[in-house]
Amino acid sequence: MARARYKLLVDAFASDIRAGRLPPGTRLPTHRQLAAKEGLALVTATRVYAELETMGLVSGETGRGTFVRETSLPPRLGIDQHATATGLVDLNFNYPSLPGQTELLRNALRQLASSGDLDALLRYQPHAGRQHERATVARHLACRGLTVEADHVLIVSGAQHGLAATVMALLQPGDVVAVDALTYPGFKVVAEANRLELAPIPMAGEGLDLNALERLCMNRPVRAVYVMPTLHNPLGWVMGAQLRQQLASIARKHGLLIIEDAAYAFLAEDAPAPLATLAPETTVYISGLSKSVATGLRVGFVAAPAQWVPLIERAVRATTWNTPGVMTAIACGWIEDGTVTRLEIEKRQDAMTRQSIAADVLAGLPRVCHPASYFVWLPLAEEVRADRVAMALMREGIAVSTAEPFATSEHVPHAIRLALGSVDLTALRQALEKVRDVVGAYSY
Repeated sequence: MARARYKLLVDAFASDIRAGRLPPGTRLPTHRQLAAKEGLALVTATRVYAELETMGLVSGETGRGTFVRETSLPPRLGIDQHATATGLVDLNFNYPSLPGQTELLRNALRQLASSGDLDALLRYQPHAGRQHERATVARHLACRGLTVEADHVLIVSGAQHGLAATVMALLQPGDVVAVDALTYPGFKVVAEANRLELAPIPMAGEGLDLNALERLCMNRPVRAVYVMPTLHNPLGWVMGAQLRQQLASIARKHGLLIIEDAAYAFLAEDAPAPLATLAPETTVYISGLSKSVATGLRVGFVAAPAQWVPLIERAVRATTWNTPGVMTAIACGWIEDGTVTRLEIEKRQDAMTRQSIAADVLAGLPRVCHPASYFVWLPLAEEVRADRVAMALMREGIAVSTAEPFATSEHVPHAIRLALGSVDLTALRQALEKVRDVVGAYSY
C-alpha cells in the first residue's frame, strides 16, 4: 500500500511539473512537510524526491530545499551542446580561431603533399609517436617551462585522449581521485567511464584547499589528484608557486599521482613552474593544440615519468593505436617553424581583448576570471536559479553553461560560465549585453 502511495505521489509531481502547474524554480515542501501532509514516513517522502531528482525534474540543494528544475534546458548543458547546430550564439563551448588559420592549413597541406616522407604517413606510426616528433614536442614543452626528455613524451589524439589514456594506464576502478569542487567536465566523463570515485576538494583563493586535501588523504585511500594549476577551467585561477610546492609535498607524502591538465596554460604569461617540474617523479603533464591552434587538430601531448611511459603507450595502442600521422606531421611542422608560438601569442591577445569587452559590458556583476582566459564565471545572487537564467538566455538565442557540468560535490552553486572564444567580437558584445540584462532582471 505504501509503495502504491509513493508511486502515485511521484507520478502526480511529475505530471504537474511537465504540465507547467509547478513552474521551474518552485520550492517544494520540505521532506518533513511532505510526510506530514501526505501521511507518509519521512523515509518515504525522501524517496519521492530522490526519484524525482533521478528523473531530472527537481534538484535538492543543501540548506535551501528542493526546487523544480528548468526541464526545457538541453541535457548536460556545457558538455555536449553544439550551439552552432541550432543557430544559437555560442557562449557555451570554446573553439577559438583567428583570421588566416584556414590559409595556414591550406599551405601546410601543400607543403606536406610535396614532402619526401609522405608515404610513411600512410602506415602505422609508433604508438607514442615517431622519435623525431617526440623530440619536437619536448622542445615545445621546454618553451612552456617543462624540461623533459623526448623518451618521456607521448603524442596522443588531443588532451582529452591524453587524460583517458593516463587514467586507463595508471588507475583502477574504485580508485579515489581528489578533484576541485568545480572541475573540467571532460575529466568527469573519463572518471565515470573508468569507474573512479571523485572526492571533491573545496576551492580556496587560487586553487584547491590543500588543508582539506591533506585531511582527505589521512582519512581515505586517495590514489591521485587531478588539477589545472595554470588557467583553471572554469574559474581561470593560476595557482601560486608556494601552493604548487605544498601540493608537490603532499603528493610525495601520500604517494599521490598528480594529473596536471595544462590545456589552457599557454594563455597565462609568467606563470609559476608546472607541477611536473616540482614533482617530476609523480606527475603526468597533459596538454595539446586544440585551444592554442584549432579544435579540429586532435594532437595532444603527455609527459610522464619513464616507468609510466610503457603503460600509457599501451593505453594509446588500445584506444587509437597511434595519433594520425598526417595531423601529427602538420602539428610538428607548425611547432618547428614557429607557427604554434605565434598563434599562442595572438590568441593570448585575443583572449585579453575579449576579457576587456566582458569587463566593460558586465561591470557591476560579480565575475571570476583571468585577464587572458577565454571564459568568465558569473556567480548568481542567492535567490537566482541558474537553470532559469540559462533558459531565459536560450530564448534570447544565447547558449551558456550552468555550474552543473563542472560540479563534483552535492552542492551545485548557482552560476553560469561564459565561453568567450567562439564568436566574433561584435556578436560577443551583443550577446554579453543580453546576458547582463537577463541576469540583472532575475536579480531584482
